[in-house]
Amino acid sequence: MDKIEKKDKIQITRSGEFSYTICLRRDFSQFAASVAACRPQGGKICIVTDTHVRPLYMEEVRRELEQAFQTVTCFTMEAGEEHKQLSTVQGLYAHLIDHGFERRDLLLALGGGVVGDLTGFAAATYLRGIDFVQVPTTLLSQVDSSIGGKTGVDLENYKNMVGAFHQPRLVYMDLHTLDTLDEAQFACGMAEILKHGLLRDAAYYQWLEENQGRIRARDMDTLQEMIFRSCQIKAAVVEQDPMEKGPRALLNLGHTIGHAIEKKMDFQMLHGQCVALGCVAAAYLSCRRGLISVADLERVQKMNGIYQLPVRLEGDLSTEEILAATKKDKKMSKGQIRFILLRQIGEAVVDTSVTEEELCQAIDHLKGMSVSYEG
Repeated sequence: MDKIEKKDKIQITRSGEFSYTICLRRDFSQFAASVAACRPQGGKICIVTDTHVRPLYMEEVRRELEQAFQTVTCFTMEAGEEHKQLSTVQGLYAHLIDHGFERRDLLLALGGGVVGDLTGFAAATYLRGIDFVQVPTTLLSQVDSSIGGKTGVDLENYKNMVGAFHQPRLVYMDLHTLDTLDEAQFACGMAEILKHGLLRDAAYYQWLEENQGRIRARDMDTLQEMIFRSCQIKAAVVEQDPMEKGPRALLNLGHTIGHAIEKKMDFQMLHGQCVALGCVAAAYLSCRRGLISVADLERVQKMNGIYQLPVRLEGDLSTEEILAATKKDKKMSKGQIRFILLRQIGEAVVDTSVTEEELCQAIDHLKGMSVSYEG
């Protein structure tokens, strides 16, 4: 991959449907002006955050917004995937009603993917739809969930089974929020970044190999370069297929088995860790089918290790349990799983012919029970 020009802005536009900017900044100094551009008349804005993010950034963000909005309120949810439920959305609805929020007002998601998904869903459904802004504070949410308008909540243990497509008006990233991430959360973001290279850009994947030292050291220039490229990839897919009727499904690489593991582990494994395992499973099946080489599979597994992501599934989950959970995946089409395979590093393909036997083989590989790469 050629060196990426260090830009700080990406425009996503789908003619006649939506247009918004992804801003990559290193502080909140331009934040109020950027958000106010979405609502020049001021009015009300509600910051939705969680108990983890609130003490880190809430007051700074509130002070910035008070420069541009007449009323700034805050709704704080409990941190954690287990709270991404309709009951939390109901509490947010009550807050908005109590404070007299109208359609011309704004919601603002300040946090990671859980906060962003839930806020977006509330925005899509409150008064049949109001606008919202994404302010992602984790690497995972910056390169993935904040972009593209997928919103939703979990239904019991079924991930994102209730949701809506609702594009944000703005995505604003303060890249220095990454300074407060622990190693596990940073690694989760790298899972999606590695996925972007695997499915769309072999040169980018190679760049991620070559720059692993600077990335792991969190060199800010290198991180901005990396996040910019991943956002470009995600934005290009969203512009082409915002409602996931075609090529956007490729972004689900690693998610079918990954989501099944996440569910059966009762969300005790982080999302990015599960996606990383799902990508290994997809690479394994691609190798068995002769689409990629054994060396390519080993490369995928090595990259997981480099970025502190799992290669094997630990614990006593049975293959049958995980397989059963894949059948409840929301990406099913006419009873058939739309599985994403690798045609080569940098090119993914949707496949509806993956059998239960193949899925079991891939799960067994993750559990360390299979060493054969030949079909």
